Amino acid sequence: MVRNRSVMSDALKMECARELGFFEQVQQDGDFGNVSSRNCGSMVRKAIEIAERNISR
Repeated sequence: MVRNRSVMSDALKMECARELGFFEQVQQDGDFGNVSSRNCGSMVRKAIEIAERNISR
């Protein structure tokens, strides 16, 4: 089985986690395994927002 590669870079994931306020949890756990589904959805929305900001520059 081939595993899908992540679409979001680790740097973008960390930036989203910082902006959304759960970076400490990710840093403490060492990964995103314990991040809630709600926060993961918020990360996707934040990543889209960041991408749109960068495109408009």
